[in-house]
Amino acid sequence: MTEMAYPLPEWAVDDEECRWMAQLRVTPQLLTDIRATSLTGMPQQKWLRERYADDLVRAGLRLHEARQRAAAKFSKSDDLWADRVSVEQSTAELVARHKAKRFHASTWDLCCGLGGDAIAIAGQTDVTAVDLSPAMCLRTLWNAELYGVADRLRVRCTDAHALPGDVRGLVHIDPDRRPFSSGRMSRVEDYVPSVDFLLVLMSRVDGGAIKVGPASNFGGKFGSVETELISLHGECKEATLWFGSLMGSTPFRATVLPSGETIAGHPLDAVAEQSGLGAYVFDPDPAVVRAGLVDLLAERLSLRRLDPAEEYLTGDQPISSPFVQAFSVLEELPNNDRELRHAVRRREWGAVEIKCRHVPIDAESIRKKLPLEGKTPGVIFYLRIAGKTRCVLAQRIVSPI
Repeated sequence: MTEMAYPLPEWAVDDEECRWMAQLRVTPQLLTDIRATSLTGMPQQKWLRERYADDLVRAGLRLHEARQRAAAKFSKSDDLWADRVSVEQSTAELVARHKAKRFHASTWDLCCGLGGDAIAIAGQTDVTAVDLSPAMCLRTLWNAELYGVADRLRVRCTDAHALPGDVRGLVHIDPDRRPFSSGRMSRVEDYVPSVDFLLVLMSRVDGGAIKVGPASNFGGKFGSVETELISLHGECKEATLWFGSLMGSTPFRATVLPSGETIAGHPLDAVAEQSGLGAYVFDPDPAVVRAGLVDLLAERLSLRRLDPAEEYLTGDQPISSPFVQAFSVLEELPNNDRELRHAVRRREWGAVEIKCRHVPIDAESIRKKLPLEGKTPGVIFYLRIAGKTRCVLAQRIVSPI
């Protein structure tokens, strides 16, 4: 590696990844050239290696790829310091900003990664960001500069387990969900730091938040908490377990972003009316479903369930709400392939969206058998109505929200 000119913190000097980051920081033209060239693959690499050292080109291409992946999460992705794994594990900017609103005093952000949550919280209060990886700490430090909050954020490169016993105040922690494999884990017992460590941490600080996977088995593992399921653009991104002084008064909450609408309560607070199919089908946001608040939502929107085990709701009037996607019902059919094909041909559909929650189907196999020879798009629901599987043909209603 060539001699670097950009100064590094003491804890980063001996880390090879940090040294390559420093080289990239003083060679911005490489990243500019990567973005500017229309070449791809080997021709691109050959062209770059005629101008820069091979290892620096590889580091630059990795950073460029990470920044491209980050575009879906971060407004300043073009200049973000990241790698592929840190982008995948990071909290999307809109989600982080939503959570940060609760933090009102000095906060520790443990397992900070590239700094998404730490930077958002630093927009509200002072933050100490902690990570075992020097490269992650350096990314957090430089990303804090990028977002203009460096004066409120400091980093500590250490193992969260080694933190001094006098840590107090507020805490945000994003446990590593992939320490031993390339796939996400659904068992909180496999998180690092462990559940035992997290429980001790919760008892030691004033309050805070634990970020867990929305599909993980977090229920009942952390004592008295407020569980907030957060979705972004219709995808449930995370479950946040609020505890101590940051915990709300209700046990479950579902928040949908970017609208910021939220619904809170207990799954047993409401029992929705059940009926046959109305003029509309409504698909609840996955955050509402995962929070167990479908019945509460149905009551608030004056909708009905189709079956006790079916989350799709129905109603007789169109409803515009960030909590549901609305579909106008065209036809209800038995779960019969022949009748379905006839109905699709009659409606001259050219493309279909196939939706189901609990009915076991192979959507692609079904689509291949359909006579999609027209131009009109349609939607097919496989759902249960009063215990029986039915096919419902519908059209999506585009909401102004």
